[in-house]
Amino acid sequence: MAEVRVVAPTVTLVCASIETCDRVEAPAQVVVMRIAPREVLLVGDVDVGAVRASFGDAAVFVDDVSDGWTAFVIEGDDAPDVFARLSELELPPEGWIQGDVARTAAKVIVEPGRLTMVVPSMLAAHVEERIRIDAAEVLSP
Repeated sequence: MAEVRVVAPTVTLVCASIETCDRVEAPAQVVVMRIAPREVLLVGDVDVGAVRASFGDAAVFVDDVSDGWTAFVIEGDDAPDVFARLSELELPPEGWIQGDVARTAAKVIVEPGRLTMVVPSMLAAHVEERIRIDAAEVLSP
């Protein structure tokens, strides 16, 4: 069985030139997601001021956008089965992907025994309903 819980992720947006986005780095516990040529999301605890300062004089927009995101953490051996009921995306062994999950755009962080689906907050109720209905057979009560 798999367990699902809702969490408030820490998400930082970096908007900059392609070259500057190529250089974005973060601590090991932070997932760096290049979501567009000039956009990077950092999912995990970072110091926004330190990130901004790391670019020196480069024209960079860095902001905490956590309020716009909700995450669903699915843990357990059946986590891939839960995901398969929500999306046709093929999960990598580890890392992250983005695409259609529960008929909406999502970013999915894949770790051994754990998936974290990060979705826009305004769609969280819909995604949670789809998880609870579509994957009811493999979720812990």
